[in-house]
Amino acid sequence: MPTQTPLRSFVRYGYFPIMAIGLNGLAIVAIFSGGSASEVALAIVALMALALGFSFGAERILPYNPEWNAARGDTGRDIIHFIVNESMSLVPLLIVPIFVVVAPEPDSPLWPTGWPLALQILFSLLIFDLGQNLFHWLSHVWTPLWRLHAVHHQVERMYNFNGVLKHPLYQALSAVVSMAPLILLGMPKTFSLVLVFMSFTQLLLQHSNTDHSIGPFRRVFATAVVHRFHHQRGLAGDVNFALFFSFFDHLFGNAFFEDRILDSHDIGLDYVAYPDRWWGQMRAPFRQFELRDQRAQRFRG
Repeated sequence: MPTQTPLRSFVRYGYFPIMAIGLNGLAIVAIFSGGSASEVALAIVALMALALGFSFGAERILPYNPEWNAARGDTGRDIIHFIVNESMSLVPLLIVPIFVVVAPEPDSPLWPTGWPLALQILFSLLIFDLGQNLFHWLSHVWTPLWRLHAVHHQVERMYNFNGVLKHPLYQALSAVVSMAPLILLGMPKTFSLVLVFMSFTQLLLQHSNTDHSIGPFRRVFATAVVHRFHHQRGLAGDVNFALFFSFFDHLFGNAFFEDRILDSHDIGLDYVAYPDRWWGQMRAPFRQFELRDQRAQRFRG
């Protein structure tokens, strides 16, 4: 147990509120500031860079597992994943025109326009996260989706970049499924950008190698405190599917938590010779892999 210093205490108890409230709050202010598209884009990019820098710094100051801070030849691959999948995060903005014919008008009575902005954002997050949760669960029980999603479970160390380690096709399908109900409800397009930014910071929170604490709020918010067990090898990741709100997992009976430290032997896939390079992972969903242990049938073949 590392010696607790004021800086480490700051990371332990401040990491979540700074990321979830501070940076997300600044992004919301920028998005609804009335600035030009270029000004808003510049602000969002700057805040994303700040979130990344803060997350990487926090991992060095107070790591959950110090060994996971050391690169294992995965840096280049993860950077490619980051570039590709953050570009794919624009999908929610791009699919809006697809639904314009069937979706209600922007002033649709289905959307709670009269609510305070904070409640509208919470409303959109709840619907978005419910869609994410159900789609995520389906990707663990339906073989075609599991093969796409397995790329995300290949990691053998957990750090903040892991959140964007996804197959682009899975990323696109997940965005369409999660955004469609909101668009059909008449969600203003601006809220798509809010969800894009908040998903970015949340993925950092979920996969961060920081020993941060949220206490009993782990039953409410799905940070790395609970999400690490989604990557646990023995459970085949069939727990803790939520992106934002862990109470959905408690509601569906999929919540799991233990007060212990995971290491690299505890996480990853049980496939033989699963590729660890970006291009190989792009082709992996279309190949068959042998299981090391045939009893681990939860890992869909």
